[in-house]
Amino acid sequence: MPGILGRKVGMTSVFGPDGQNMAVTVIEAGPCVVTQVKTQESDGYKAVQLAFGEKKEKNTPGAMVGHFKKANTTPKRNVVEFRDFSDEFTSLIEMGKEIKVNDVFVEGDFLDAVGTSKGKGFQGVVKRHGFSGVGGQTHGQHNRLRAPGSMGNASFASRVIKGKRLPGRMGSERVKNTNLKVVKILADQNIILVSGSVPGAKNSTIILQK
Repeated sequence: MPGILGRKVGMTSVFGPDGQNMAVTVIEAGPCVVTQVKTQESDGYKAVQLAFGEKKEKNTPGAMVGHFKKANTTPKRNVVEFRDFSDEFTSLIEMGKEIKVNDVFVEGDFLDAVGTSKGKGFQGVVKRHGFSGVGGQTHGQHNRLRAPGSMGNASFASRVIKGKRLPGRMGSERVKNTNLKVVKILADQNIILVSGSVPGAKNSTIILQK
């Protein structure tokens, strides 16, 4: 079982073992339900499908309602597959079985957090790519402080080359933060505290991978 699904609650800070104050992200991880088990013989690869988050049956497609009924569970909002898990987690893989955060992680583990970053709309090059702007107000440049500056092309290309860092839509992308340390696990509340920041807004779905 290389991971679990969760919901980002927010951020706070805790004191580490050395007395240092550290920033942590609070994630409500699980409980998740095993809704499908894929094997090498039947599907061509080995994987387990986990579902998380309640959803109304009237808003769920009929095919998915039947899919969840096979696992003897209610409709869920998020469904994710995990592959390449080790044999030590094989005992947890059973249709309809409930997976909790302490079944997968222990304090001190390192994990990867996958989420969808906050959407920031259409942004310029200073915010989107970290440009410095043209800078200075000499030679009549009174309105060029956050402009991209020269494109670097003359009569040879006579056009802007594809892939140029320019203004555009920023955020709302799949992001993975790696090597986050599990600071604390509150098993009775299905809460996990991980060091540092995790992509996404509050209440967004987070995939925690071991």
